[in-house]
Amino acid sequence: MRIFLACLALLFFLPIGTATAWWMTVDRPQSWHEADWSGTDTLPDPGRNSDAAVYVMAARTGGLKGAVSVHSWLVYKRAGAAAYTRYDKVGWGMPVRRNAYTADARWYSNRPFIIRAIRGHEAASLIPAIESAIARYPHAGRGDYRTWPGPNSNTFVAHVLRAVPEIGAVLPPHAVGRDYLGAGPRAAVDRDARDLHLSLHGLAGLSAGLRSGFEVHLLGQAIGIDVMRPALKLPGIGRVGLAL
Repeated sequence: MRIFLACLALLFFLPIGTATAWWMTVDRPQSWHEADWSGTDTLPDPGRNSDAAVYVMAARTGGLKGAVSVHSWLVYKRAGAAAYTRYDKVGWGMPVRRNAYTADARWYSNRPFIIRAIRGHEAASLIPAIESAIARYPHAGRGDYRTWPGPNSNTFVAHVLRAVPEIGAVLPPHAVGRDYLGAGPRAAVDRDARDLHLSLHGLAGLSAGLRSGFEVHLLGQAIGIDVMRPALKLPGIGRVGLAL
């Protein structure tokens, strides 16, 4: 047991230390006001593509916490729409924001990446369920935000992904807050019953299932393995393996 715990600690803290050392070498803004929040052309021009689309996106967040965490958000477009709709959760005011930023904007100067992209009829069929899940998010009131262990931006997106499992996405292991299910010991099952999540106040827990693979959670980070789409999940670093 001692050897197991030592190996587990090594697998958690070595990647976090490596990510932190790398982050300290990155040129980054010192404040929110100095950061670049402009669009990046990561997403196709919505005016030139009439298809419906759904995207799950993320980017490294700002400050020192950017060493070990990303900020995630949701983007969708109905068929024929000339613009995207974006939903984020932020840490001030009414936290769930609609179109507060350009759909593919940098987050705190960090370029975003796409976790999952769905287009066409499949995307069109998912949008009503996504909107319903957003409306049912339980931490949408003023003051319902906490950077760590949650509920934060990643808690919000993870809620939608559990409620609409047809999206077929799992947030990366360094999306701090994604495993927060509420105060105290909690359990959640994705709507299609293919993934189980256990959490102790977002500080420790595990996930297992066809989408999550097997993950151990500690202090907002996760380590695990994805069997269906072979990959390692490393805290502070992310998913290392086949593309989703």
